[in-house]
Amino acid sequence: MYYGEKKIEKPIRWAMVGGGKGSQIGYIHRSAAMRDFNFDLVAGAFDIDPERGREFGKQLHVDEDRCYPDYKTMFAKEAKRQDGIQAVSIATPNGTHFEITKAALLAGLHVVCEKPLCFTTEEAEELEALAAKQNKIVGVTYGYAGHQVIEEARQLIAEGKLGKIRIVNMQFSHGFHNVAVEKNTASTKWRVDPKVAGPSYVLGDVGTHPLYLSEVMLPDMKIKRLMCSRQSFVESRKPLEDNAMTIMEYDNGAVGYVWSCCVNCGSMHGQKIRVIGEKASIEWWDEHPNQLTYEVQNEPVRVLERGMGYLAPSALEEDRIGAGHPEGLFEAWSNLYSRFAQAMDACDRGEHVEFWYPNVHAGAEGVRWVENCVQSADQGAQWVDYK
Repeated sequence: MYYGEKKIEKPIRWAMVGGGKGSQIGYIHRSAAMRDFNFDLVAGAFDIDPERGREFGKQLHVDEDRCYPDYKTMFAKEAKRQDGIQAVSIATPNGTHFEITKAALLAGLHVVCEKPLCFTTEEAEELEALAAKQNKIVGVTYGYAGHQVIEEARQLIAEGKLGKIRIVNMQFSHGFHNVAVEKNTASTKWRVDPKVAGPSYVLGDVGTHPLYLSEVMLPDMKIKRLMCSRQSFVESRKPLEDNAMTIMEYDNGAVGYVWSCCVNCGSMHGQKIRVIGEKASIEWWDEHPNQLTYEVQNEPVRVLERGMGYLAPSALEEDRIGAGHPEGLFEAWSNLYSRFAQAMDACDRGEHVEFWYPNVHAGAEGVRWVENCVQSADQGAQWVDYK
């Protein structure tokens, strides 16, 4: 159990690009990063409007002279300071992620980036190579992976409790964009603009979340080929999709399904993952994030609860308040930011961490998956070899 004791010797001097006033995701980043005293927010380029960003930064207790008009200025000026930043989080529209991440790595900074990491596999591979060359950590905010029972699912599968895996059924299917909300909502408008959002909408925006959960739970299974069909039910969103179904074949003979959707009327969030083996199944639903359903054939259904002593030790390490108390998204993100901090600290000391976290390779795989899905869909939902 975690009682708030320090995980690293000194907090990492940290900045944000984006995440300014009105940014819900920016607040989540700051709350998660600073909760456990692993990061200290000392600088930022918070807004495309420099004055608005400066005023917002002051409200976050950031010194006015370290509230910068843009990320390029921030990286250059912070590099000249003895107490300059060591890491940066990027919470800007998708189309800027590649250039800012690349600039941060070249400036010698660790990075936490919103997904998608970039738009193309070539860009992703470039960032992977650059992170290795610069010996810097790149974390990607697949925030749902920080829920504790995801680790329990990983351990159950690793211990063979499910037997050979046959089916992985995934979805992230909400209904909040069942009409053209982007006409009146700036935070949605850019998500359906290919110039800013990239080659997909829901595949990249929501579909990659349960896909990453499957990668955490099933690290040894690799996609062999896939087929994707995508639709734009709200016509103005074309060529980007608001609904997609992807079928995948894995190298061990298993099959997977991902339903990515924002027009599932009435659904609040609709993110689920069900892993089906030859002996048993597990299921996790993010609207009930503290429970993992474990179903053995011909036995009563078990609901495994976060924080209980019967869970694997690794699933209890990041428990914060004991069993019975509900934990949510902020705790999940805090767990990931704690992992990011420990990985960054170890990297700076020339060491390597053994635990998993959504790293630059995970970000690259999300980009690769979207690219393959788009290729299949645009070829009339044909099977494509995964590459």
